[in-house]
Amino acid sequence: MADTIRQNKVASLIQKDLAEIFQSERQHLFGTAFVTITTVRISSDLSLAKVYLSIFSTPDKDAVLAAIKEKQSFVRGILGRKIAKQVRIVPEIAFFIDDSLDYALKINDLLKK
Repeated sequence: MADTIRQNKVASLIQKDLAEIFQSERQHLFGTAFVTITTVRISSDLSLAKVYLSIFSTPDKDAVLAAIKEKQSFVRGILGRKIAKQVRIVPEIAFFIDDSLDYALKINDLLKK
């Protein structure tokens, strides 16, 4: 099912603002790891945002994801203050590791063999 224009706009807004939050709160949220937001998918009722992250410069990606999930309400609070004028409700946020790059590298390695 295709996303609506409104879903795409809200997802884009959330992605941009979360990137700013992650940049400014980096030390507080996940230390020295490098985290980028690859994709944001928003539910049709705009109540849930699934945020996919690429995590680099750390041996334990799961620990970084756990640290981010621990601070989820803190991140949502900052996001709420940033986007309050543009949306009626601030969506719940669910964070996931985006392993598509790892998968592509694995396929590439297999093809080279």
